[in-house]
Amino acid sequence: MSEKHHYHSERLEDVHSEILGRDTIVDIFLPFQFQEANVSFPLLILNDGQDGEAIALKETLEELTQRKQIADVVVVAVHAGDRTHEYGVAGHPDFKGRGSKAKNYARFITTELTPYLHYRYPLAKDARQHAIAGFSLGALSALDIAWHYPEYFGKVGAFSGSFWWRKRDTKSRLYSDYRDRIIHQIVRRGRKKDGLQFWFQTGQLDEQADRNKNGVIDSIDDTLDLIVELTKKGYRPFHDIHYLELADGRHDLPTWKAALPVFLQWAFPHTKKHP
Repeated sequence: MSEKHHYHSERLEDVHSEILGRDTIVDIFLPFQFQEANVSFPLLILNDGQDGEAIALKETLEELTQRKQIADVVVVAVHAGDRTHEYGVAGHPDFKGRGSKAKNYARFITTELTPYLHYRYPLAKDARQHAIAGFSLGALSALDIAWHYPEYFGKVGAFSGSFWWRKRDTKSRLYSDYRDRIIHQIVRRGRKKDGLQFWFQTGQLDEQADRNKNGVIDSIDDTLDLIVELTKKGYRPFHDIHYLELADGRHDLPTWKAALPVFLQWAFPHTKKHP
């Protein structure tokens, strides 16, 4: 691999968040000679950044760059803190009270981390060149942040998203998919954010649960139902919405590692010159 396809990585461990009340750890992946390039770069913020090595993030960036399958991009992998409470839907904890700090995490991403990144690195100003992504609960968080802050992010990637997030236990006789799945209701009641694009991945082996006994596991049902809500808002499948279902996909890091190149090529296709 030629040197120009290598990514430089650095870890920031001293980024204190007043909003979260803790120090954060962030891994930054930078294209070769980014300082001398005299251009601005697209941005990807990735939840659960502590899993960057397990999903071969750096190696995948380098391989796709060498093959000219993606543009040079700055990737910011944010290590999770209290993911049970910091990830979720802002202002809407689930029936167990999880996600109580999701609003603070969204504010950290948009008002503390993103401005700092723009100050320190040559990033594109156009939100259409900014993406946020995550796995499982991190995917739910990413979608919620992109939905509420389209001025910051034009694309969102959800790997095995926890779209089951609900305000009532399914064991309750009052439970209803339509009323109780929180992110579906947020989208249903919200307004279309023009320009926002969505990438979803599920695996047929993500789980075994099948609430409605229709022969389709809940993780796939929940994702497809969310896509239906988005299409009702006017988002177009195959244009604004991309869906990847892996027959052998599980709810694990090897599956998300396999899906990562597909997402990166969707979010940051190679062009002859930078935006």
